[in-house]
Amino acid sequence: MSDKPARQYMYSEIFDSIQGEGMYTGNWTLWLRFFLCNLQCDGFGQMFPTDPDSWELPYKDFDVSSVKKVEDLPVWEKGCDSSYTWSKKYKHLMAKQTSREIVDKIKEVASNEYNPKGLFKHPISGQTAHMCFTGGEPLMPHAQDAFCEIWEHFKYDENVPSSVTFETNGTQKLRPAFKDYVSNNGTFNCHLFISCSPKLWTVAGEKPEKAIKPELVKEYDWLASQSYNIGRDLPRGQLKFVMGPKQEQWDELDEVISKFRDAGVMWPVYIMPVGATVEEQETGAGEVAEMAFKRGFNVSGRLHCYLFGNAIGT
Repeated sequence: MSDKPARQYMYSEIFDSIQGEGMYTGNWTLWLRFFLCNLQCDGFGQMFPTDPDSWELPYKDFDVSSVKKVEDLPVWEKGCDSSYTWSKKYKHLMAKQTSREIVDKIKEVASNEYNPKGLFKHPISGQTAHMCFTGGEPLMPHAQDAFCEIWEHFKYDENVPSSVTFETNGTQKLRPAFKDYVSNNGTFNCHLFISCSPKLWTVAGEKPEKAIKPELVKEYDWLASQSYNIGRDLPRGQLKFVMGPKQEQWDELDEVISKFRDAGVMWPVYIMPVGATVEEQETGAGEVAEMAFKRGFNVSGRLHCYLFGNAIGT
């Protein structure tokens, strides 16, 4: 047996809530939010998303010296609303644990007087919680490694979710070990769902050559097709875009969707009005919905914002 200490993984939060966006809106979900992301999306919520000189970025100016835990951070309305999950300024607030400790924490979070053992299959309702890996970016290399270890602990504990979602920006290459693990039906016996949210230049301020990777997302689609979805007619993924009402944003969206379709990614499209708060989302939401419907796309609110105000840990 190796004396090498178990690897530790950094994350910002483990919590239970609902899925607030897209196809599985309203489903009871356990969340693991990894630290680190390869994108910053500083253009979100800005008057001019493609002009960095005009951006207001409160997460950079915020005085974090007196903050002891991430739940005490505010909701930022400009830039990425979860910038604390990748900005080095907030690294000291992150948890760092082994995969075994992470799984124990997930059970602890899921447990209550109605579910004392923290089971994914709830003893009262009989319904099974989703498990969502988010971030940051949950397909960064270290997070792929963590997932395989975490799933082994789920199996050992005989407490396994019936479905798992990766909320990804769609830019990360899949590691061979991760692909082998998930595509082996004897190892990973679960419904795999990819919620891909590509970041647009005219909305998030991320340049297309860095943020739009249809060929990688097609590989995600293949991976989902190799999992528990086989022969069960279960959805493999969705494309989810944050949008405002500006025509230039929709022109870019049309071009990006065309690239994904050309790459063979035929997932349904969900459109969400831009904004970190309910008030921001409601500004222009009707116009955004109409523009989505004209293109035959679905529209998604952000239900957790309405219920919990987009507070951290919800």
